[in-house]
Amino acid sequence: MRILIVRLSAMGDLVQTLPALTDAAKAIPQIKFDWVVDEAFAQVPGWHSHVENVFPTALRRWGKNWGATFKSGELQALLKRLRATNYDMVVDVQGGFKSAIIARLAKGQHLGHDSRGVHDWGAQFFYQRQFAIPKGMHSIARMRRLLSASLGYKFHEADIDYGIVISRLEAPQLDLPKPYLVFIHSTSWASKVWPEQYWQELLRLARAAGFYVILPWGDEGERQRSERIAAGNTRAIVLPQLSISQKAAIIKGAQGTVGLDTGLSHIAAALNIPSVTIYGATDPRLVGATGKQQLHLTSQFECLHCHQTVCTYQRASEFKPACLVELRPDHVWRELRGLLSQST
Repeated sequence: MRILIVRLSAMGDLVQTLPALTDAAKAIPQIKFDWVVDEAFAQVPGWHSHVENVFPTALRRWGKNWGATFKSGELQALLKRLRATNYDMVVDVQGGFKSAIIARLAKGQHLGHDSRGVHDWGAQFFYQRQFAIPKGMHSIARMRRLLSASLGYKFHEADIDYGIVISRLEAPQLDLPKPYLVFIHSTSWASKVWPEQYWQELLRLARAAGFYVILPWGDEGERQRSERIAAGNTRAIVLPQLSISQKAAIIKGAQGTVGLDTGLSHIAAALNIPSVTIYGATDPRLVGATGKQQLHLTSQFECLHCHQTVCTYQRASEFKPACLVELRPDHVWRELRGLLSQST
């Protein structure tokens, strides 16, 4: 049996899709998966033991100049690859317009959420079979239920296995000092950002305890933030530009992580690295990093879990996002030390 999974983005959502594939592989040992994904995250699906082919897309880049895209032949090449196999099923676990359209291009029976479960209303019309998977539950649970309903098997809710083959991670040629922690400070939403002065204080606490601190980054703005956080601290190491797989390999070697609700934090959870993850605008009950020794920190703020990309709180506040003010470095450090003591 060969199934095509469509989940284009984002990094954390891709990681949280992996347990559903493991469920299916346990129930149907001969199953094989192919996966359509945004080119920026194309390494992630291939970590899973039962994913054979990964088809990168570049819808954002292509959309900037469709004429050039057609001339380049990239779109035609993707279509040829998608239609080269007659899949037993094509499952769109994302439920957006873009993912539904991409899914429809492939050969096979098309499945996805019903009208109440899709991310973009109307996407359900692209599916030949629809399933009622309620919103309001964790995203991992929703994707596990969708795939089990599609393929007709049962799974154990308490058993979460990401199915990651560690040897498929790309170890970078770096000689990092140990023991080290990874501070995951980068996120695409301004409403999730923990302030630099808090990271700097947390770094000082880590240094005093004998840890080195590794600072990964994605774009130039994040690299500059890493440099500012590390400034003047001899035990802070700003990584060079690395692939997602290389960052994952570094996280695998960490004693622990502190992070925000972002893709690398979900990778840490999938690898069962002791981690404290800070939440404000998003709700860990719905999207929380899930794995062994994971701790989610939130405040009691009045507009917590607003799901706004930018903090819109109007009253006086020490900084924005206001919901993170009371999650201070000393508190985060105590929680991390508690986790680390349990892992030794």
